[in-house]
Amino acid sequence: MKPLSNSALDTSLIERGLRCKCPKCGQGPLYDGLWSFTLKERCSVCGLDYSKNDSADGPAVILIFVLGFLLVPLALIFESIFAPPLWVHGVLWGILALALTLGTLKPLKAYIMAVQFKHRPGDWE
Repeated sequence: MKPLSNSALDTSLIERGLRCKCPKCGQGPLYDGLWSFTLKERCSVCGLDYSKNDSADGPAVILIFVLGFLLVPLALIFESIFAPPLWVHGVLWGILALALTLGTLKPLKAYIMAVQFKHRPGDWE
């Protein structure tokens, strides 16, 4: 079998992250269910122990910086064009920030776990 190049591995890591699959085999689900943010104990396919994962607050911090960088300028532009009442900003940007955070937190955590598994596989054993 021909070894994968770095770009092929990175694509595989991104795909595993987006699909929220095991960082080792790419088959087993990481989370208990579709709407659950709880990691499973281990992979149901290859048996990788997910408790060895050390992503900590990394995904949340990345989301805070990225979403803040994106949403604040959008809110300022929206204010300068439409000048809506303050409650419109609270509702609109609150819902948008919550939806983007909840929609991207699981895949981002899965991607960070896959990157950690690629670069520090010994930490998982």
